[in-house]
Amino acid sequence: MRPATGLYAPRSRAEVIETLVTRAHRRLDALDDDTLQHLLEDTLYRERQRLESQAPVLDELDQLEALAEALVRRGRGARVTAGLALVRRWSNEIHGRFSLPAYRFASRVFPPALGALLAAAPARLGTWDVRPDQRVRVEGPLPLIRQLADEATLVLAPTHVSNLDSPIIGLALTLAGLPPFQYGAGLNLFGNPVLGWWMSRLGAYTVDRTKQAELYKDVLKDYSVLQLTRRHHSLFFPGGTRSRSGLLERRVKKGLLGTGVLAWQEMLAAGREDPEIYVVPMTLSYTLCLEARTLIEDFLADQGKQRYIITDDEFSQSRRVAAFAQRVLSLDASVVCRFGAPLDVLGRPVPEDATARAEAAQARRGYVCASDGTVQPDAQRDHVYTDMLARKLVEVWPRDATVLPTHLVAWAAWRSLEEAVDSTDPFRLVRAPVDLRRLGRGHFLSRLRRAQDAVRAGARQGRWHAELPSSAEGTLDTALDHFARYHTSRAVGADAAGLFVEDAKLCLYYRNRLAHADLEAS
Repeated sequence: MRPATGLYAPRSRAEVIETLVTRAHRRLDALDDDTLQHLLEDTLYRERQRLESQAPVLDELDQLEALAEALVRRGRGARVTAGLALVRRWSNEIHGRFSLPAYRFASRVFPPALGALLAAAPARLGTWDVRPDQRVRVEGPLPLIRQLADEATLVLAPTHVSNLDSPIIGLALTLAGLPPFQYGAGLNLFGNPVLGWWMSRLGAYTVDRTKQAELYKDVLKDYSVLQLTRRHHSLFFPGGTRSRSGLLERRVKKGLLGTGVLAWQEMLAAGREDPEIYVVPMTLSYTLCLEARTLIEDFLADQGKQRYIITDDEFSQSRRVAAFAQRVLSLDASVVCRFGAPLDVLGRPVPEDATARAEAAQARRGYVCASDGTVQPDAQRDHVYTDMLARKLVEVWPRDATVLPTHLVAWAAWRSLEEAVDSTDPFRLVRAPVDLRRLGRGHFLSRLRRAQDAVRAGARQGRWHAELPSSAEGTLDTALDHFARYHTSRAVGADAAGLFVEDAKLCLYYRNRLAHADLEAS
């Protein structure tokens, strides 16, 4: 296992906060009076709206009242000062407390501890009786990614399935021999003081998704740019939040993703010898998802207006997490973490050859620099570059996905349910009566066999990956076993009378993993 190299030593907390305040001050000073007024009025409105549904912390209301008074009665200087007081508060809240000694300790202890947790019978802490790399499979061009981690700054861009993603990715990074990555975690996840302490010291910084003011989002972006320019590898979930439907993300949020191109330009302007930033896609494929029921019900209950934060799902219940780990994560390849081929900040492939990579980096400077090498700021151009990167991520995530038995059996069951109900409307299908949810075993296996052949053909063509038994019967038996391991009701089950869709909502959730694949036309 390689050491945690390539990460610059963390700066003092005070220095980081002052740098963020200075960046915000410079940006506010550049605004004309009307734009500044509008930005701060938006901040005041959104923060007051947020506090209607949650209790303010110490001095928070006082700061908002000071901002309100400055907007009505004071001049420009007072308004900037009031805005910067909020920036300072938010910067203190956001900034993590990464500790390299804590990370090194966790890198030694966490994999065997997880191995003990995943064992069917308790294993001694510090032993590898149950190997996490059998449970959490790590795949992809790892030698190239390790090389890039030494010579440049990396941004990991994974799909977002579960609140378990962060610890699973942390384990995947360790198993892959990669250095620590900083990542944003929802403020609600820091409610547990022990978990919060460890998360912050292992690279997490806080993101409060209830704060919608543009000024707050600017502070988050500043923080990301600052960390990237200091060679802190970073992890962003471009989808923003967990996929409610189970679908692979088709659109991404470009705020933090766009900080890569900004940090790259800042390092170019500073004459840095190591200015390159490379983006590594990652697709997470789970056999089962801890929060599947809550997520799909939220999606169906209010499609298009779903809650952005779910605070009362299965992840918030320690016993549910432990039960899920012991019953599901004890399976071989229960999670497949596939690192994709690295991209540059414009969304183009990074050459494997070092000479070609250096030539590409030199040529790439021409996209943002004048003929004399001076970086030319252009916000509209940078938005276009970020759009190019976002489109590429959405394109490669499905190619790096791994089809697992639960996905394929749910797909075939959902397709059979569509035929029985004579509809493709998910809202009708999840309410289908029991008699229509019965599946003829012979017909179902025939459909599953054709779908499995299509999946294998697609894998050979590089459209996705697959981890399936050799036969359709084996795939069905494996999926039935897995579906029965955790959820109180099964997506697909079997009894003496045959197969049936027991929980159509869960069936839809797991089927959606293959919604992008037209298997019957493959």
